[in-house]
Amino acid sequence: MARAFTIGIVSDIHFASDAEQARGDDYEINAVSHPALRLLLRAYRHFIWLRHPLRQNHLLDHFIDHLGPVDFVVANGDYSCDSGFMGVSDEASFQSATLCLARLRSRFGTAFQATMGDHELGKFSFVGGRGGMRIKSFHRAQRDLGLEPFWKQDLGHYVLMGVTSSLISLPVLKSETLQEEFPEWQQLREAHLENIRQAFSELRSSQRVLLFCHDPTALPFLWQEEPVRQRAAQIERTIIGHLHSPLIFWKSRLLAGMPRIKFLGHSIQKMSQALHEARHWKAFHVCHCPSLAGIELLKDGGFFTLELPALEPASTTLTRHRIAR
Repeated sequence: MARAFTIGIVSDIHFASDAEQARGDDYEINAVSHPALRLLLRAYRHFIWLRHPLRQNHLLDHFIDHLGPVDFVVANGDYSCDSGFMGVSDEASFQSATLCLARLRSRFGTAFQATMGDHELGKFSFVGGRGGMRIKSFHRAQRDLGLEPFWKQDLGHYVLMGVTSSLISLPVLKSETLQEEFPEWQQLREAHLENIRQAFSELRSSQRVLLFCHDPTALPFLWQEEPVRQRAAQIERTIIGHLHSPLIFWKSRLLAGMPRIKFLGHSIQKMSQALHEARHWKAFHVCHCPSLAGIELLKDGGFFTLELPALEPASTTLTRHRIAR
């Protein structure tokens, strides 16, 4: 007999180990040498983004304590603060991700899955282009943290799929990789896409897909895959993270299709390219899960629960749970 399911969804936890906390909340600001840029970044972090990025560990406890009864839990990437900008090849970031995932697995056991985010693999700092993606981070995330690039879970007539956005969107992240590592990244990407193609090709007509993808930059690249396009009508929802705030998600949708900006530095170029391609998001029925902390300006963090009906054609019900701070 068919039954209903409830899923808990959390994203962008940004747990900080003692080693990451020792770097101080101004770890990114202190790495900027230009006085004017440092001042602007400090103001942005203080008033808009997040004033104390390394002091939010209690929010994970809040999520675990207030989630309520669920059948399954998905964490959608970014378990550390990536204060070394090189993913979990940085020891302090690895410790953070280890502690974060251990808490989640201890609480939810086998009813838990986790996707890789950009903090697991590494990314350029917002200003200055420090760090980047590291192959060591990928292998360490998979081997030592138990994070699989692609995973699949059946719940009734729903199929949950988790993908790795940094692999899928590798073409726009090439400059963030080391030249000697890029061929291996390409091989990992192709293997990942083949897993996704196969999973979509094997879908039964009665099944509905719940797709978990940390960074929406990957979605236009997924749309290039024929099996995904052929089964797009079966995508019930795509849950993304990465943007931290519903405000940023709203602005991203508003600016979808904007021209690419080819100056003002790497971060602006990357974001404008992602927004240029965001017109392809529509087919994925995108829903944004905020970070636990949200942004400083609005303090709009939280998590989701998703109710899956026992029988079709009833719709899924997504509920946002805000965290006051």
